[in-house]
Amino acid sequence: QVQLVESGGALVQAGGSLRLSCAASGRTFSTYAMGWFRQAPGKEREFVARITSSGTSTYYADSVKGRFTISRDNAKNTVDLQMNSLKPEDTAVYYCAADGTRPYGSTADPREYGYWGQGTQVTVSS
Repeated sequence: QVQLVESGGALVQAGGSLRLSCAASGRTFSTYAMGWFRQAPGKEREFVARITSSGTSTYYADSVKGRFTISRDNAKNTVDLQMNSLKPEDTAVYYCAADGTRPYGSTADPREYGYWGQGTQVTVSS
């Protein structure tokens, strides 16, 4: 089992940058693929990015490709999301999630992730 706590959300102007961090508890963090999702008011939760358990492969939603970067540090049990060139449409609550059933490969389906953090608010003003 793993517990996840996100941090780093804030209010930022369009074109700015933010770095979100997710701290995980538990000794088996390195066996989980990790993902970031977001949910805007009135919308469904959507996939943002994923990184495999070893960190060798990353996957991104088309809407953030080239602007966001996911990374992890298995020694520190953390996974980060660097967000650059932020747009007002990036405004959402951002969630960190862990996938313990498939450490490799890509999935954007939130049902594949068994553990979730509480979320952190990102607001991008125009």
